Amino acid sequence: MRSKALVAYILAVAGLQLACAQIPRQRISPHETTQASVDGAEISINYGRPTMRGRKIMGALVPYGRIWCPGADEATKLTTSRDLRIGNLLVPAGSYSLWMIPDANDWKLIVNRRADVWHTRHPAQDDLGEVPLEKRSLSSPVEQLTFTVEKNPQGTGGSIRMQWETTEVWVPFLVQ
Repeated sequence: MRSKALVAYILAVAGLQLACAQIPRQRISPHETTQASVDGAEISINYGRPTMRGRKIMGALVPYGRIWCPGADEATKLTTSRDLRIGNLLVPAGSYSLWMIPDANDWKLIVNRRADVWHTRHPAQDDLGEVPLEKRSLSSPVEQLTFTVEKNPQGTGGSIRMQWETTEVWVPFLVQ
């Protein structure tokens, strides 16, 4: 009799865990996808768009020197239909999560092989690599975090840009 009760208890707990695992997480911020066709590649970035709401962002809400997922809710996802060379990093066609290490002066972009993760759980063991980002200060604040994928108007390739508060960072890429 005890073994039947134990089996029933284990099945009930397992069923509850399965049911809880399938409940979608509550999104806090609106989500957007930016996309572009660049040199035969379809490139998109899907991300949550948090707002400043009067808060200090860089160096405060987004601390310097620590890994940060630029966005909200699910990790920011880069998808490309063709291989890319982002900075000096070869990124095969597919989907990836994007992470950053912000700093007062120097920023880094981390491309991670796991595309579908939560923005607070960086799976470092799956990092494809990191590249430096260019950075500049904006004269007017950008209220809502914004990504763009832009074609290079002077030739091949393009850039991935992120703006928030008075910070803009970007990295060039080439389609392979």
